[in-house]
Amino acid sequence: MKLKPIVESLLDTDLYKFNMDQVIFHKHTDLCGQYFFKCRNSDIVFTPEIVEEINEQIDHLCTLSFKKDELDYLRSIRFIKNDYVEFLRLWRPIRDYVKAELTAEGELSVVVDGPLFSAMQFEIYLLEIINEVYFRMTYDYDVLRASAERKLDEKIKALNDGTYTFKFAEFGCRRRLSREWEDVVVKRLVTETKSCVGTSNVYLAKKYNVTPIGTYAHEFVQMYQGIDSIPLAYTNYYAMKDWYNEYDGDNGTALTDTVTTDLFLLDFKRSMVNNYSGVRHDSGDPYAWGEKIIEHYKKYGVDPKTKMLLFSDSLDFDRAQKLYEYFSGRTKISFGIGTFVTNDTDEPPLNIVIKLQYVNGRPVAKLSDTPGKAMCRDKQYLEYLKRSVSFRINREK
Repeated sequence: MKLKPIVESLLDTDLYKFNMDQVIFHKHTDLCGQYFFKCRNSDIVFTPEIVEEINEQIDHLCTLSFKKDELDYLRSIRFIKNDYVEFLRLWRPIRDYVKAELTAEGELSVVVDGPLFSAMQFEIYLLEIINEVYFRMTYDYDVLRASAERKLDEKIKALNDGTYTFKFAEFGCRRRLSREWEDVVVKRLVTETKSCVGTSNVYLAKKYNVTPIGTYAHEFVQMYQGIDSIPLAYTNYYAMKDWYNEYDGDNGTALTDTVTTDLFLLDFKRSMVNNYSGVRHDSGDPYAWGEKIIEHYKKYGVDPKTKMLLFSDSLDFDRAQKLYEYFSGRTKISFGIGTFVTNDTDEPPLNIVIKLQYVNGRPVAKLSDTPGKAMCRDKQYLEYLKRSVSFRINREK
């Protein structure tokens, strides 16, 4: 079963890939990175035929380059700088940086290895490819699409009849059922409701003239663990400092949980509190996290109503509505909802990730506020990082 090309535009990715890459392009071109794929579901089978199709899709991806109108669109985004856009005019995905194969145990292995400014761009494209190939070749796609349409109809009805009263952004390209389905989802959400404020997908933001949304991901903080001169327990500080210097206070939503929110708050002091418009939640108890952030703002004399709490951890609409009702009136609130809108069918979605694991040959890790979400290929390093984080927290609390 041969499929049509899944990625047809290099804009078909999350905005934060360009945001992070611009900082790397300006400040850290000496860094090299290795990314590894992981499927968190049990009993998922990637057949040799599926892997062959994945490789053919990657081959096609690596023939693409940015078109003039795509570059012009990136240049129109307020905080994307012209020299970086000119770099993208020359850039393309390099096939030699990616290897996808079945292991001896029959598991899918995908490794991206290359200069960080280039390797990091593969993540979303590869997840889009893997997810769509798997669902098209494992199930009857038309049946899945019909169930997705039925569920989207129900969501839109609930958004319009007052069942759901919150605003959100569509964050679903990495685990979407298909490229064509995400297109339908975004079009319908922005034309049939007043609830969707934008999308992380830059191609669809351009196509439907809505706001592209995103700042940075865990990998941005992780990469500082690979820089020899930076102490492990201070990576948030240097990441936020570089981000602020790059964007001059613009594009300012900070991700708190890469090396735990408790450590993040030690560096989220008055200048950072004032410079960043809000923070994003991606692990741990969202209610406890929100209370902790609100109290932190109050500690520095900042009215929480002037700041944004953005929730993005495995949300569905019911969970988002409860969070909205709980925090409403106390702070600005928004949500990034992904899989639940772009791959909500009668079959369970894949929980797949591609995570940065080495920078310049050194292991790096994400701790998060949920222990089960920690990801590191070097267990000794992971324990060392945990001890470094605990030491600083205990010393400064």
